[in-house]
Amino acid sequence: MHTDIATYNDKLSPADKEICELLAAEIDKGLPEAESKVWHKHPVWFLGGNPIVGYSKQKAGLRLMFWSGASFEEAGLDVKGGKFKDASIFYTSIDEVSTDDLKRWLQKGREIQWDYKNIVKKKGKLERLS
Repeated sequence: MHTDIATYNDKLSPADKEICELLAAEIDKGLPEAESKVWHKHPVWFLGGNPIVGYSKQKAGLRLMFWSGASFEEAGLDVKGGKFKDASIFYTSIDEVSTDDLKRWLQKGREIQWDYKNIVKKKGKLERLS
């Protein structure tokens, strides 16, 4: 685990830290080639410079977000972004985390990507990567 991500997790409550450590371990396993870092104050994993998945502490719980998740067609990722192609799920307990779902979503995150890396160059227009 990237040291900045470990530091992020260490600042959370014990229950939230437990969830985040599980998420980070599963994401590292599922996307071993990904670059991980704290980006905009939250842990995020990138493939080829494109953000794939990240998590953050919010009022509703721990939010696991996939930048291209709206295209996954997964019922569990039911919190959709309005402007972009992101989709999320919130966790309040480690018992709510399905590692089987997470593995499937990570595979889809590798296969289904929108080009967030170049969104500024393309003046806010998202294009699907092949």
